[in-house]
Amino acid sequence: MQKEIFLNVHEFQAKEILKKYQIPCHDFRIISKIEDIDQAIDSLGVTEAVIKVQVHAGGRGKAGGVKIGKSVSEIKKIASELLGMTVVTKQTGEQGIICHKVMIAELAEISTEYYLGIIVDRSQAKPLLMISPEGGMDIEEVAEKFPDKILKKTFSLDGKIAKDSLLEICNFMKWDDKTAEQGCEFIRNLCKAFVETDASTIEINPLIEDSKGDLWALDAKFIVDDNALFRQKAIAEMYDPSQMSSQEAVAHDMDLAYIALEGNIGCMVNGAGLAMATMDLIKHHGAAPANFLDVGGGATKEKVAKSFGLILSDPNVKAILVNIFGGIMRCDVIAEGIVAACKEMDIKVPLIVRLEGTNVEKGKKLLESSGLKIITADHLTDAAQKVVKEVK
Repeated sequence: MQKEIFLNVHEFQAKEILKKYQIPCHDFRIISKIEDIDQAIDSLGVTEAVIKVQVHAGGRGKAGGVKIGKSVSEIKKIASELLGMTVVTKQTGEQGIICHKVMIAELAEISTEYYLGIIVDRSQAKPLLMISPEGGMDIEEVAEKFPDKILKKTFSLDGKIAKDSLLEICNFMKWDDKTAEQGCEFIRNLCKAFVETDASTIEINPLIEDSKGDLWALDAKFIVDDNALFRQKAIAEMYDPSQMSSQEAVAHDMDLAYIALEGNIGCMVNGAGLAMATMDLIKHHGAAPANFLDVGGGATKEKVAKSFGLILSDPNVKAILVNIFGGIMRCDVIAEGIVAACKEMDIKVPLIVRLEGTNVEKGKKLLESSGLKIITADHLTDAAQKVVKEVK
């Protein structure tokens, strides 16, 4: 079973993809050095511009990462200040993300703001388009405050949306004439882009209408399923390790599903569902996980050793819980990997191991006969209680 990880791209990269599908976006330039600002402004040919930090996080405007420059000198000043800025939002956590790239874009004329997004509806096994006249807000906020102002329409896996659906969308959005024609074309192209790029999420928020009735993608969020990157070479090259924690960047290179958290119990689990249950039980018993780490169903001894190194690179880790269900990978092989890693790395923090599945008794005997200070657990609750006790 393949792990489920997603590749985020920057807003400017998302717009580059959308432009290939004839989706209107305002012209922009990207700078990564202060020395490039003058040339960017000159080539863009503007005296007013919107300047945006390029980081993988929503809420950039509220964090001070989106500003308008009303003159060339003001554009230069703002761009210089935003470059290198640490952007802190709800999504980044307190540590924030350092901005290494800044977008300088044409200033848009905004008459109306809309919301347009596409995700995968797993219950129907189809792409799901969501559209709302309440643009500029998070879709979760719209759903909470104005549930009747979201229209949802599925479309086929070939990227084509039915004419009846487009007509219903235009009526719902109160688009007519030129705007309706543009809106239908915009949506057709976006649906095609979603399928052809193996996207898991595309979000245009806001989708704007100017005073002439023209529609534009003012902002764009684009996420692609990692499992499809073998056929999305150009998008794969958009990967930016600077937008992750150092541990997450290392995990990406090691093909591990890892997310850094703020607790002090390191977790090594195989299977995303089991990993979530493990973290829930740790919280239930009064502690907090330091990470989500899914080593996958086919974990090898080498991957287990690398995973220990990854967990221990976090200085907040005070204990480690290994929770493995041996299906594809046998418990005795996992036990061999744990023992080898412990001997090689001289692990100082308490290590609790719960094994279940194929060759579980052989695995337990290997751990018991290793001579190492490994605390074994019989079941998941037992494991969670023991690891929480060690950190307390």
